[in-house]
Amino acid sequence: MNLRPRRQSRSAFTLVEVLATLVMLAIILPIAMRGVSMAMAAASNARRTAEATTLAETKLNELIADGTWASGSLSGDFAPTQPEYQWACLTQTRDYGLTEVAVRVTWADRGHDREMIVTTLALQSSTNSTGVLP
Repeated sequence: MNLRPRRQSRSAFTLVEVLATLVMLAIILPIAMRGVSMAMAAASNARRTAEATTLAETKLNELIADGTWASGSLSGDFAPTQPEYQWACLTQTRDYGLTEVAVRVTWADRGHDREMIVTTLALQSSTNSTGVLP
């Protein structure tokens, strides 16, 4: 019979294990943070591009529907809701009496100028006083 009390073994981290973990964190953490930063920038760019596309399509539809595209070069911004986006309407004559109507939306993103261009073809309608095509 053994009368000595048994020693219970404790599990603990050694100084070498703690230092090795800290070195690994010092190497991996900056790389992981750079990846997160790049992912957030890409998400922001995608969101802004989607907003610009929607604004350009809406403005193009508006210009085509009310016929103001035919009055020459037009431009403006989307104030008061989104004044950071500017738009310009450009037209170019194509074959068969068609005109290419383009709406270019521009904005600044992280110090860089960005743009989105949406185009369509329109027919310059010539109507007489009765509203009927000749």
